[in-house]
Amino acid sequence: MDNFDLVIVGAGSAGCVLSNRLSKNPKNSVLLLEAGGPDNNFNIKVPGAYLKLHKSKQDWGFWTEKQKNVNNRKIYLPRGKTLGGSSSTNAMAYVRGNANDYNNWEKQGNPGWAFKDILPYFKKSENHLQINHVSKDFHSDLGELSVTLPTKFKTPYVDGFISACNNIGINKNDDYNGETQYGAGLVHSTIDNGRRHSAAEAFLKPVLNRSNLNTITRCRVCKIIIKNKKAIGVEYILRGQKMNAFASREVIISAGAFQSPQILMLSGIGDEKEISKFGIKCVHELNGVGKNLQDHLFYPITSISNKQDGINHYIPTINQLKSTLKYLIQRKGAFCNGPLEGMAFFDINQKSKNVNFQLHFSPICIKEEYGYDAYDINDYPSYDGFTILPTLLHPKSRGEVTLSSSDPLSSPTIQPNFLSHKDDLDQLVKGGEIAFKLLKDTALSKFIKRNGLPYNRNSESLIDHIKKTLETVYHPVGTCKMGKDSLSVVNHKLQVYGISSLRVVDASIMPSIVSGNTNAPVYMIAEKAADMILKSIRKSVK
Repeated sequence: MDNFDLVIVGAGSAGCVLSNRLSKNPKNSVLLLEAGGPDNNFNIKVPGAYLKLHKSKQDWGFWTEKQKNVNNRKIYLPRGKTLGGSSSTNAMAYVRGNANDYNNWEKQGNPGWAFKDILPYFKKSENHLQINHVSKDFHSDLGELSVTLPTKFKTPYVDGFISACNNIGINKNDDYNGETQYGAGLVHSTIDNGRRHSAAEAFLKPVLNRSNLNTITRCRVCKIIIKNKKAIGVEYILRGQKMNAFASREVIISAGAFQSPQILMLSGIGDEKEISKFGIKCVHELNGVGKNLQDHLFYPITSISNKQDGINHYIPTINQLKSTLKYLIQRKGAFCNGPLEGMAFFDINQKSKNVNFQLHFSPICIKEEYGYDAYDINDYPSYDGFTILPTLLHPKSRGEVTLSSSDPLSSPTIQPNFLSHKDDLDQLVKGGEIAFKLLKDTALSKFIKRNGLPYNRNSESLIDHIKKTLETVYHPVGTCKMGKDSLSVVNHKLQVYGISSLRVVDASIMPSIVSGNTNAPVYMIAEKAADMILKSIRKSVK
């Protein structure tokens, strides 16, 4: 069968939600196309095996172009390539951002995206496993996606981190997804009974038996088939053969912030000057496709512990085996958690309760010398410690995604222009200085045997350290932005300008990046998009 009502490209967080919601009505035939394979890698299921997923078969393994403001480094960009997408490979942090993020989206010409409008969609997906400890005004336990606080394992370091934050004026906050984001608390994670709860686990697998939902893995979408400025299907490659799938109602692109714009450009939608370089005929000129790329950035400040209460001592093979057995038999221990234990959100100038900066806290220690591979578990020391990761929430630098070739199997060219705006580096330095304050507080200092990187903690040395160790937080957004300005690609209904029956539904539609990890907002975006699509279908049937 090659004809469907709806064709969805990408089985990541958004694609899984859409597949679930749009196929609920048996009258809607849905095709879901995914480039990766099934999510049957054991390391996907085990939160503590997070680091083993980088540079694996489940990772696209993208790289930036050389970043001239970051020591001319190419920076690794992991993205999930399997059912569930990056929700199957990420650090499992569940962070919504705050009301101002979404109210600003509405102010940018996107009615219906204010916080009051999108909160119900956050709640719709959520199954908070500690619902009695959070406000039901902001949370739900009726959704499919499990969200939990650390209950199977917790180091003493994180309590020290939260206390130190409180001591320097960043108040304790047990629910940064509740009434206020400001403050420090334990991480909320998409984990259920010690297992990663990805989009595939939550939304896709429970409905795979629906006769009207067809899922094809290990296929690569080449382009959108467009006739008379209307999307009518997609061309894809399966087992070396080009095939077509037609959509009578809509084509929905949910391939992520790098590949959604790539697919649009391969289809002739984008900046005509750019796509014509590769012999692609422009079907509709949209100069914003691939522009407006934003990402969160962080870097490590690490300390070596005077105790063995962290994660690193589990890295040696014999200890890994012991911990794996404990995990399999008892579903207890360090492997039940992801790499993050705590979060802090605050005003970088510490003059208000606004949120413009974040600290990730991890009970993992990095090497005490430069040149380590942050994506290789074997490049981590066996001695324990912890790491504070100052995180830039609202970068002013903007980048872009462009084509590298007309070959759909080629990776796009990714130029984020990290630290091209001076304010970004200034804020990262201020964040590091706040991290140093925390490490001096007795709540944390009591655990510290010695400081790790950076050794010298003045501003000049910190800048050097930032440029040597800066990494993305893997939160690319904005490359098919929603709005009404010259760089907008989709309207507030996520419909692509100039092409009917075509939507983009993923992180690429964010006009501006949210104040925190981006996975939770993508679930919300998909929930809202599904409602809009179903409403459109009902309207057309009448």
